[in-house]
Amino acid sequence: MTTNNINYSELADKIKQWGQELGFAEVGITDIDLSAHEAQFERWLAAGFHGDMHYMAAHGLKRTRPAELVPGTQRVISVKMNYLPPDASFAKALANKSTAYISRYALGRDYHKVMRNKLKQLGQKIELEVATLGYRPFVDSAPVLERQLAEKAGLGWRGKNSLLIHREAGSWFFLGELFVDLPLPIDEPEQQNHCGNCNACMTLCPTGAIVEPYVVDARRCISYLTIELQGPIPEQFRDKIGNRIYGCDDCQLVCPWNRFSQLTEEADFLPRKGLKDQELLSLFAWDEATFLKQTEGSPIRRIGYDRWQRNLAVGLGNAEYDPNIISALEDRKPHASTMVLEHIEWALEKQRLQQTHAERKQQRLIRIIEKGLPRDA
Repeated sequence: MTTNNINYSELADKIKQWGQELGFAEVGITDIDLSAHEAQFERWLAAGFHGDMHYMAAHGLKRTRPAELVPGTQRVISVKMNYLPPDASFAKALANKSTAYISRYALGRDYHKVMRNKLKQLGQKIELEVATLGYRPFVDSAPVLERQLAEKAGLGWRGKNSLLIHREAGSWFFLGELFVDLPLPIDEPEQQNHCGNCNACMTLCPTGAIVEPYVVDARRCISYLTIELQGPIPEQFRDKIGNRIYGCDDCQLVCPWNRFSQLTEEADFLPRKGLKDQELLSLFAWDEATFLKQTEGSPIRRIGYDRWQRNLAVGLGNAEYDPNIISALEDRKPHASTMVLEHIEWALEKQRLQQTHAERKQQRLIRIIEKGLPRDA
């Protein structure tokens, strides 16, 4: 079939059908004009809100100009894929300070690989239909403004936490894109932002990372601090991180629209037993070989063993006093890198302060009991 006799409207319908057959929850199509977002993106960079994520600025304005990233691009096919697992047990995991909390998106197989493979298959299906096609899949792996593209493609609106939100699916989903060189009909974007006067994500963010509606200072975000940040976690945020050792879901947990969230149907996104709600001490005991084995095929592996230990040390410092924690931290000191050692020392100080507090509390209780006892007791 040549491009002269393609019925693009019928093709767009087929693409959406193929996308659903591949496991995507929704598929939308948009043009490549992101000029309306350039000024805001430049302001965000100028404010330094990207922190150590230098790749955000490395490609100039290619993020807002898809045709410069992939010459010939005319449309972007935007897809979303649900990842919320059954029995996510958010509250239970966050309440138990001795348990390691891992962002629910990272408990299964690396979504980059899963979605990129499916987008590639979608591209191949389109290619078989039109004979000649230029396409390229992206899943959070290149200078692409994926949320803005998804918003234009009608997959939802960007909430005050900067995440894409859908009225019938909340925000527990991944986004991916397929750049194509076909003039497909485009979908209408959501005509209204439905956040209204709600500021729950802003007021309940543990570190105040959402500095104004729709603007996140990554340098304060727990996901950034535990995943993207290469060096030491600033001390001012360590207490607030709690037991979150990889990512943070708080701004989604408090979003009212997530009561409409849909559970994932993708088996690869189901939690691994060795990662979900494990004891901090158990994970801290892993050597590097165990870490690499347990995180094979997981997005967690990308942070490396040092940052994994760094994050766990912070979690252990925030846990309730436990002599086993002090022992584990002390045992790790001779083998720790300079960065990890800094966090171990911080955690030891926190644990010892709690120990002192617990001992004083016990002594006060003993004195109260003794005062109330009869003299011959």
